[in-house]
Amino acid sequence: MHNYKQRVAHQLSSFIQAVEEHDILALLEYPPNPDMGDISLPCFKLSKLLRKSPQDIANELKETIHGDDIERVDAVAGYLNIFLNRSQFAHEVVNSVLAAGDRYGAQQIGQGRTVVIDFSSPNIAKPFHVGHLRSTVIGNALYRIFAYLGYDVVGVNHLGDWGTQFGKLIVAYQRWGNQQQVETGAIDELLRLYVKFHDEAESNPELENEARAWFVRMEAGDKEALALWEWFIDVSLKEFQNIYDLLGVQFDIFTGESFYNDKMGPVIEELRTKGLLVEDDGAWLVKLDEYNMSPALMLKKDGSSLYHTRDVTAALYRKSHYQFDKVIYVTDYAQNLHFQQCFKIVELMGYDWSKDLIHVPFGRVSLEGMSLSTRKGNVVKLDDLLKQAIAKIQSIIEAKNPHLENKEEVARQVGVGAVIFNDLSANRIKDIVFSWEDALNFEGETGPYVQYTHARACSVLRKANGGEGIDLPEQNVPFAPALLQEQSTSQVLKELYLFTERIEQAMVKLEPSIVSRYLVDLAQAFNRFYHDCPILVDEPELRAARLSIVKCVQITLRNGLRLIGLQSPEKL
Repeated sequence: MHNYKQRVAHQLSSFIQAVEEHDILALLEYPPNPDMGDISLPCFKLSKLLRKSPQDIANELKETIHGDDIERVDAVAGYLNIFLNRSQFAHEVVNSVLAAGDRYGAQQIGQGRTVVIDFSSPNIAKPFHVGHLRSTVIGNALYRIFAYLGYDVVGVNHLGDWGTQFGKLIVAYQRWGNQQQVETGAIDELLRLYVKFHDEAESNPELENEARAWFVRMEAGDKEALALWEWFIDVSLKEFQNIYDLLGVQFDIFTGESFYNDKMGPVIEELRTKGLLVEDDGAWLVKLDEYNMSPALMLKKDGSSLYHTRDVTAALYRKSHYQFDKVIYVTDYAQNLHFQQCFKIVELMGYDWSKDLIHVPFGRVSLEGMSLSTRKGNVVKLDDLLKQAIAKIQSIIEAKNPHLENKEEVARQVGVGAVIFNDLSANRIKDIVFSWEDALNFEGETGPYVQYTHARACSVLRKANGGEGIDLPEQNVPFAPALLQEQSTSQVLKELYLFTERIEQAMVKLEPSIVSRYLVDLAQAFNRFYHDCPILVDEPELRAARLSIVKCVQITLRNGLRLIGLQSPEKL
């Protein structure tokens, strides 16, 4: 499909030689009011450069835009407003969507390049709560978006499976737990023990020293310590996998922090050889004062490693193993400083690819104003949230469509989709105050609304086919784009055209909510079209043209939902 903005920018750049084509492209807008055209150039920013009034510039540029796909060009109040030929635009959009089908919106701009995405990363032996949902669904959406644009993507689940917290858990298990309770209670029991440790440590600080000693034994390869640690991992992974199966999330590799244990030694030695390690009261750190950052501790006094040690090691390993073009770390913004330090250390080691290490921060989740904390036990388990969402959808289906086929599976798709979409509907950097009411609200601009719109499009196509499926009906009626002139029809066509651009924007900005908001816009435009323009009319050419719009919307909604990790049931 033609990129109309690009074509306009190219034509304008031959006339405005003082401005680069990509800068003109950045100035072009899609006007909110159709009376202002389909594409608009505000000429105000060009006024100082060209030493002319915005209106004079618009008047001169008006004569430079031409082509069969342009209906007319107006110069109004300093704006150059370009109106596309509606019939030609409709012809190109509809045929492009129908021809591409499941691949509509896909590109090959990343061909031959590898992106590693580090996401989800729950902590072993701790519940998978709503705070982990953000990294999981944002990372999963970015994975799908990059892959759709032709990149080779490696999804890594960097599990929190190492650190002094395991020393604490071992102490708690030996003092207050037993095997049967852990086998039965799984992560709930491990959480109970972890909270118990912190409660007891407040009055008995010696427990902290005991926990540190156990972690040192783990790092030294102690068989008893490692056997308990591996058991905690097995118990946790079984529960995590149930969550991932519900969310429809997959990873190419699970590599916990422990994976880098035998790889940290050479990295520490390299830091020492390059003069970056400084001793401080028995510990070893990298000073970052001149970069306005606090020192990064690499080894504790007892010789044990830290997050910095493991993340720097992981970056070097990933470059060697995957030869990536970029690594994307999806974590909450509380880790901004940590990743700035790690990336700076990699740079100071002399690796120019440090610029390809990218932190994608997101807002934190709080519970009625309180931070979620496994130490205090105030968490909302994601498993509970998903089950409640599914149950709510099941009750709605039972009330409104009790004879729906596969209603349990549809309830799962819509309930889980509601939770995912709720998380991805706003800019990722915003903090979220978790509310059961908001998370389970299916009214308004939500995942269920978009899924319902997809099902509505499927229903229209089935009716057109006598109930036999959602492909376009077999007919010998030629497609007549000249019949698609109504304003609500044109708005749907514009939204369909924008899909490819929105996916690329989401990739560039690392912002899946761009796709989520787009899907709501497309669904709303389609529902206005559905209301304003009867589809299954008697006139064959008009019926065929409007059914083509329905099919294009169905394809695009399905593709877009898939990109952000939602399924698209055909019946609701």
